[in-house]
Amino acid sequence: MSLILALDQGTTSSRAILFDRDGNIRSVAQKEFEQLFPQAGWVEHDPDEIWSSQIAVVTEALSRADVRPQEVAVIGIT
Repeated sequence: MSLILALDQGTTSSRAILFDRDGNIRSVAQKEFEQLFPQAGWVEHDPDEIWSSQIAVVTEALSRADVRPQEVAVIGIT
């Protein structure tokens, strides 16, 4: 089965959505991460935490749908 994996990197969370070829959602996973405010009006993120949150949501989305990574044909990143 050829599936589509969409990865969304937002300001407050990482999200993975797994679609089938017809555009139906097979699973969704989301993980929030810490925002750091070193000064008024500033916001920073830890790149290692963003990376680990993306790995976590991909793993969770695949697991929820009982899908092997080899079944993903395409990955879109936003």
